[in-house]
Amino acid sequence: MTILNTSEMEAIAARHPDLLRPGFWQRFRVPAIALACTLYLLFAWWYFAVGKVLGEANWSIAGNYLADWVSYEIRPQIEIDADGAMRIEYPRFDPIGPNPNPDWLQTRRETVTRTIEIPAPNSANGAAAKPSSSFMAPAPQAEQQAAQASPIRETRTEEILTEAVVEIGSARTIEVHPDRVVLTRGSESVALRLDRRSGEVRADGALPSWIEQRLPGGRALAYFGVSGWAEISAERVRIRKRFLGWANFLFDTNSPFFGKPAGEVATLIVSGERIQPDRSNLSLAWNNILYNSEWQHLDVWEKLLQTIVMAFIGTLFAMLVAFPLSFIAARNIFRNRPANQIAKRLFDFLRSVDMLIWALFFTRAFGPGPLAGISAIFLTDTGTLGKLYSEALENIDEKQREGVRSVGASPVAVQRYGTVPQVMPVFLSQALYFWESNTRSATIIGAVGAGGIGLKLWEAMRTNYDWENVAYMVLLILLVVFIFDGISNALRSRLIGKERG
Repeated sequence: MTILNTSEMEAIAARHPDLLRPGFWQRFRVPAIALACTLYLLFAWWYFAVGKVLGEANWSIAGNYLADWVSYEIRPQIEIDADGAMRIEYPRFDPIGPNPNPDWLQTRRETVTRTIEIPAPNSANGAAAKPSSSFMAPAPQAEQQAAQASPIRETRTEEILTEAVVEIGSARTIEVHPDRVVLTRGSESVALRLDRRSGEVRADGALPSWIEQRLPGGRALAYFGVSGWAEISAERVRIRKRFLGWANFLFDTNSPFFGKPAGEVATLIVSGERIQPDRSNLSLAWNNILYNSEWQHLDVWEKLLQTIVMAFIGTLFAMLVAFPLSFIAARNIFRNRPANQIAKRLFDFLRSVDMLIWALFFTRAFGPGPLAGISAIFLTDTGTLGKLYSEALENIDEKQREGVRSVGASPVAVQRYGTVPQVMPVFLSQALYFWESNTRSATIIGAVGAGGIGLKLWEAMRTNYDWENVAYMVLLILLVVFIFDGISNALRSRLIGKERG
């Protein structure tokens, strides 16, 4: 090979100036591609109104959702009666358990004499039970008794709650009185007056940015960042105090181990006296964990296993059906054009309908359950794997098939020894990838009723309160996907290495 020096190159360029001059597209292709991409991004920004969406997005709600994934709330509700008496209530399944008395909620009680109205006995019902002179109208005696019936007033001396102070965070407090609520966040303090007659909430001055009141006199929402928030109305104050972590993850409030330190629980399990005479403490603790009413560990694990089995069976059946059909679709294997086209169009039809649509169809046909999910995975993957398998068959090395055919082998033997060894590693590698991918897809289709952990995940999201349960299930799904991805990659590497060897 002759190497030209600089002077010779310059001489050639002088004799043929158009030979080494770059063309128009070669000179301007990079700026043209950059300009086209910029124009496309600008069009997409305008068409989808990205700026408006970002500007109107409620980022505080998004932040609260993310905080709920790694925290839990305790939800005391302070009710204010018409005479000024207050009482504190907790939801039935609140994480704090029975007989709550948290140290972050301080109360003051006073002994007062108050008059309470007790509904009068419904004597009119007894009168109405007597025979009346008319079927359509009540007896005159019953009407007179109903008109004269009035509530009974009773005077009592009792201890009532007159003040509650909630420490919702560092330098963040909620002070509740019968006629006002004082909110403090850092150096700012706001007093809201409660008018129970009109049902209005009024502020003494302008509200800061962390207090929202959409209508004058309406309820007020006070946000305290990651510490929680409060909703103030004239009749009640709802408080949401947030704590980092997952409450009652092992033992719920019904368990005898609830609220005990880890060391005490370990001592009870190892050497403590039996809590229930008919079983050991270890068995009782394990039973309490599995049947935790708040986290439902056993049910979640069963649904996760159901998702794994659903993905495996759907992928396995799809591979077994797509394997023979791909030989019919391959033009170099099965030389019958109508049969090739029918097989390929079948693959196109099966994979053109999304797996979620198939899941909805089979849920209506078979009812909710894993059978619908298996069927959806099976049909979708049959179409996709069939197309991939047929394309792999059409790109095989014909020399190996010719070699087997040259020794007088039958057509079946030619495919067995000349075709299958070439494509089987590829087939298995693709099937393994789809199995790992379908583990994620089975979660999505489970949300529409196809069984598995997807349905349970969707149920937890719909409540809009159990986001820590959502995080728990998402982490389990991620863990399974990571494990299956590692197994799939290891098996595919061995298959590809075997093929190369």
